[in-house]
Amino acid sequence: MSGLLTRNETLVAAVIVLFCIVATLSDPNFLTVTTLGDLLRAAIVPGILAIGVMLVLISGGIDVSFTAVAVSAMYMTTKLALAVWPDMPWYLIFSISILIGAGLGAINGIFIAGFGLPTLIVTLGTLSVFRGFLLTFVGSDRISALPPGMRDFSRMMIARGTTEGGHFYAFPWSLAALALAIALTAIILHKTMLGRSIFAIGGSVESARRIGINVRRTQFFVYVYVGALAGLAGILHGSMGRMADPFSLVGLELSVIAAVVLGGARLIGGYGTITGTLLGVALIVLVQNSLIVIGIPSTWQSVTIGALILLGTGLPAWQARRAAARAG
Repeated sequence: MSGLLTRNETLVAAVIVLFCIVATLSDPNFLTVTTLGDLLRAAIVPGILAIGVMLVLISGGIDVSFTAVAVSAMYMTTKLALAVWPDMPWYLIFSISILIGAGLGAINGIFIAGFGLPTLIVTLGTLSVFRGFLLTFVGSDRISALPPGMRDFSRMMIARGTTEGGHFYAFPWSLAALALAIALTAIILHKTMLGRSIFAIGGSVESARRIGINVRRTQFFVYVYVGALAGLAGILHGSMGRMADPFSLVGLELSVIAAVVLGGARLIGGYGTITGTLLGVALIVLVQNSLIVIGIPSTWQSVTIGALILLGTGLPAWQARRAAARAG
């Protein structure tokens, strides 16, 4: 029971419930289907990105280039579609963005898995390279006249309507993309040898090699897969925002990594859960979108997120140290 109470998932879930209670007491309209729709919509892109970051952390690495991959894939795809086939169907547009994202992720994979370079150094470098290449050679103008396919997708809804109080709510089909990313990642991690290999190399690279795991191939897959997820997140971001902005998503890296760490993923690798990651994303989205409701200025957003990270990672570590001291 004590182990359950100190798990990050439990702590984060408790903070989410507490936050919702305080927000509802401050504004009775907070806990409505309209707010739920807005929060779910805000969680789609960071949620997909966080799933990818979680996979990298489990493997013992770290990736800070995923936002550059996302915006590069989105902007390149949009420019390509407008130049070659403006009426390209949305599913082809999405497929191209995913493929471009996977290709950019493969560049990370070549340097990390092929040459054995440190993951943080490589992804810091590619973060700048991808963004610089995009702005220098592809374009730096914001595109509001998106291909019709992207605009059509942004209008596709699972459900929409108006509450009794006259508030509009909508649940976009983009939520299905998040669900698909979650399901596919869960299958890979928990139903395949590849998933076991990812956990193994995160625990100990040398031990993984000794039991016959192809470390390079596994690492390469991780960064290609993360790139593909980033490509999906990027094109969703452009479609839902109805604008291809090459400067968008800048600075989102810390919030996404924070969500994954809050969810319990270890920076040293070997551990991470999808449930914890999604709870971390939910908490970050709540903080970013609802602070003003409970009377906290939005300028305190970074302070609040930082405090939550310290609490979410520090308390379990302190509890574990106390338990180890008592056992000794």
